[in-house]
Amino acid sequence: MDETLEIHLQEVRRGTVVLACLQLLRTPGYGYGLLEDLERHGFATDANTLYPLLRRLEKQEYLTSEWNTDEARPRKFYRTSTAGMSLADTLTTEWAALTEAIASLTDTPEQES
Repeated sequence: MDETLEIHLQEVRRGTVVLACLQLLRTPGYGYGLLEDLERHGFATDANTLYPLLRRLEKQEYLTSEWNTDEARPRKFYRTSTAGMSLADTLTTEWAALTEAIASLTDTPEQES
């Protein structure tokens, strides 16, 4: 794929991964499982992108976390906080409005010059 195109696609996807994480983590999940869920829903994400994002969202208080040590391998589970749910709802509404606005740009008949 053209390098310039890839840069533009990354810019478009960047915000969608935040929203996808906030939506998916309404049900608690851990990093690797979240990577798989994102992939299954069409949000291919690199672990080197996801883990810093999770830490940032937790620091901003949009996610909460707790360690589960019941299994042989401890896992940090994340959950969308109340503030995160509010943000997700706002972002979803904004995304729908932007989708409609972009559709209106592509649905308009071409004007003659």
